[in-house]
Amino acid sequence: MSEPSDTMGRMLTTLAVAGYRSLVDVVVPLHPLTVITGANGTGKSNLYRALRLLAETGHGRAVSAIAREGGLDSVLWAGPETPQGAGAQGTVRTRPVSVRLGVASEELGYIIDLGLPQTDQRSLFSRDPEIKREQVFTGPFARPGTLIIDRQRGGVRVRGDDGWVSSTQAMGPGQSVLLDLTDGSALWETVSLRQRIASWRFYDHFRTDAAAPARLPQVGTRTRWLSDDGHDLAAVWATTAEAGRGAPLDAAVDRAFPGSRVRVATTDGSFRLQLQQPGLLRPLDASELSDGTLRFLLLTAALLPADPPPLLVLNEPEASLHESLIAPLGALLAEAATQTQVIVVTHSASLRAALARAGGEVVELESQGFGTRVRDQLPLERPSWHWPSR
Repeated sequence: MSEPSDTMGRMLTTLAVAGYRSLVDVVVPLHPLTVITGANGTGKSNLYRALRLLAETGHGRAVSAIAREGGLDSVLWAGPETPQGAGAQGTVRTRPVSVRLGVASEELGYIIDLGLPQTDQRSLFSRDPEIKREQVFTGPFARPGTLIIDRQRGGVRVRGDDGWVSSTQAMGPGQSVLLDLTDGSALWETVSLRQRIASWRFYDHFRTDAAAPARLPQVGTRTRWLSDDGHDLAAVWATTAEAGRGAPLDAAVDRAFPGSRVRVATTDGSFRLQLQQPGLLRPLDASELSDGTLRFLLLTAALLPADPPPLLVLNEPEASLHESLIAPLGALLAEAATQTQVIVVTHSASLRAALARAGGEVVELESQGFGTRVRDQLPLERPSWHWPSR
């Protein structure tokens, strides 16, 4: 299989989650700009966390991420095995305990099934789930004819030109085909998926307190994407400007703060972000900016780097922003979605409306005792998806 050049062909079209917190069995269609919304308690944060958990597979950290959440017992749907509406009580489970995560594009897709460890309960690693099943497939969903790699517990088979071949490599309970499979016939697919998944970027409530890393001078080097904590804000801004992509940054700042301009000051290799505003005799240092202003600048750097990542996921980007910044934020997100795929989880009705006007597809979640569901999603409108059995 040769590597495709069509970026949109690699855009995610489907996210599927089963057994994770309130996400009993959810299949969500994804678009260039997807807006996830819904009332409190409908599962928006769970969907964000599930996607972030799936991203850990690109780093080989999915098992440890679940362990850090308290193990499978802490992340499993707490209601009845078959949800029956409000007031239904949980019962003893009769089917295998499982957290299943999957994504697909027109090019490649991936499924991982994590279950209870087959170890002595006295083991020090009893919180570690095991990878029970993994599949890599072509196209928008897995079916027998589209599978490339099929892993069941320790055994792996790879589809070659002459059909299925069983790998001689035995996979450990915490090993993933994305990182640990050495079969050369599947190398391009696993490396391609791993690199793309590992490149997803997540931004969730940047720190803006007095000791926030973004307020402090930091050693600056060329930096491709903004870090989770925003410490490299000035470095990312300078990198983007030197790559010839500074104009979109300047335009975003001017929309939010008319007449203002960002500059990066350097002292002995340390970078500091400053904002020159109309009427002021000197620029304000990042340490002097209001929380909302700094947060907007962080979002700008995250959304408009010179070389965008394949996926940007933002959880409640409107938090701590004044209402006057919602429209500029909407424009910023819409512009980012012309360069890469963007998923926004939001409570804000005004941001949702702004993104919908800009062409974003709204996915509203609801929960009425059956676990999280996509509102008004009829059976025939649900994207095709098939979970493999164990």
